[in-house]
Amino acid sequence: MKPIVKSEKLNNVCYDIRGPILQEAKRLEEEGFSLIKLNIGNTAPFGLNTPDAIIHDIILNMKDAEGYGDAQGLFSARNAIVLDLQTKGIMDTGIDDIYIGNGVSELISISMQGLLNSGDEVLIPMPDYPLWTAAATLAGGKAVHYRCDEEADWNPDLADIRAKVTDRTKAVVVINPNNPTGAVYDREILEGIAAIAAEKALIVFADEIYGRITYGGAQYIPMATINPEILTISFDGLSKAYRAPGLRSGWMSLSGNKKSAASYIEGLNMLSNMRLCANMTAQLGIQTALGGYQSIKDLLLPGGRLKEQRDIAVEMVNHIPGLSVTTPKGALYCFPKIDCERFGITSDEQFIIDLLREKHLLLVHGTGFNWDKPDHFRIVFLPDRETLKEALKRMGDFLAGYKQQI
Repeated sequence: MKPIVKSEKLNNVCYDIRGPILQEAKRLEEEGFSLIKLNIGNTAPFGLNTPDAIIHDIILNMKDAEGYGDAQGLFSARNAIVLDLQTKGIMDTGIDDIYIGNGVSELISISMQGLLNSGDEVLIPMPDYPLWTAAATLAGGKAVHYRCDEEADWNPDLADIRAKVTDRTKAVVVINPNNPTGAVYDREILEGIAAIAAEKALIVFADEIYGRITYGGAQYIPMATINPEILTISFDGLSKAYRAPGLRSGWMSLSGNKKSAASYIEGLNMLSNMRLCANMTAQLGIQTALGGYQSIKDLLLPGGRLKEQRDIAVEMVNHIPGLSVTTPKGALYCFPKIDCERFGITSDEQFIIDLLREKHLLLVHGTGFNWDKPDHFRIVFLPDRETLKEALKRMGDFLAGYKQQI
């Protein structure tokens, strides 16, 4: 029988967060091993639950979710998003500029599909959240990675961005606060990116799903407040700050120079209509989430759970010989650097697999985030303090005797 093969469009697509290492983890679990999972920002397994008020509102109004809704989303939800944007200083976004989707991931795909022709380029940070690279590639485009500088608290390198703009470049992606590094970008960096976008007529895609998660006085600055002369498309949702990743409810908002993008917006409307509507049930919780008490703040203050777990992760990693990490100012992750020469590491994926098999500790390697060297990996610091301490103790014990076998 003739083999059935995958589409050629998938040949250059990777999403290693859920790739071969996860398959090996599943195999180990099937053999009866219990794993500590620091590989994905899934809040619920760690007891970080969706606020009761959101769940209560969804349950009370569940009957309203039985039929299809507006392709761009419920009016009440979109209006709440508009009002939330206004509190951030974004005043030119209206109801029709909001698109609600089945998580930010769906909207990233829609935004790329509606924009890119074969060979068009999108500037994406390195390291990145790999869905951006995958979505651009699947849409027929080319992801061009610009460097973020570890020595500058992982802020983007403006000179590298400018050097990589070509006549095929359509957009630049900004992930702030950043996944996987936890960086929160300085204003001058955002202004520099906006200036390049204005000069080169680029769209700025601002992935700001962690905008409400910052530590120690770090200030998240919405990209849409920087320069009204460019088109900025911002992404947010319920998954992280509201600890509701399984509800799959995210949104994107258009601001700035929308007039020049009439054709592109027509394409976004077409793609939104094609999927009929986003998850109606989850949309019922958006108004309450944005308008109610922001309980995430309690987790970020001194003594708050996320703040303490971040501090534990940074302190313990920096005490392991051969590892170092820049303190994250936002999000739920840190991105340690490993001394490859010390441990003989030529494959960071093999390092993570070896760690998984020996210590039953699941992480994601840095090249899975399109980093260009095998010298980093990501830690999710969502587990409670004792679990996190145990995980990092296992890592230290593992590295004490590790030398990668070629």
